[in-house]
Amino acid sequence: MATRSTISIVNKEGSGKTIYCHWDGYPSNNGAILLAHYKTEAKIKKLIALGSISSLRERVAPKKGEEHSFDKPLKDVVVAYKRDRGETDVDATSFRDTPNEGEEFDYLFKGGKWYVSDHGGKFVLLTKEMTKR
Repeated sequence: MATRSTISIVNKEGSGKTIYCHWDGYPSNNGAILLAHYKTEAKIKKLIALGSISSLRERVAPKKGEEHSFDKPLKDVVVAYKRDRGETDVDATSFRDTPNEGEEFDYLFKGGKWYVSDHGGKFVLLTKEMTKR
């Protein structure tokens, strides 16, 4: 069963972009990956540029020459619907102030920090302790 989530980034002006992630959205997986591997705005923007994803992984894209597809993904590379399966209408959505996606877990990168919302609750700072539960 999927644990759906969203991943969002907000800029200094208060607008932002959100993508959907289908699998493993709980803090011990997606939260841990975001904290450990998505620390820079540049890398997060590359992730968001993929549009909606099937699963979050440590690397945004395969290295040149590596074979990666939806059906045969590399274990450490994000699986994206558009890039890896050719889907359309999966681009990131825009928002103002706060994303309103409301999946099981929603992640928000703002001011250099990750926040999480659990089942539509208030966004709170995502900590390493939360990823160990």
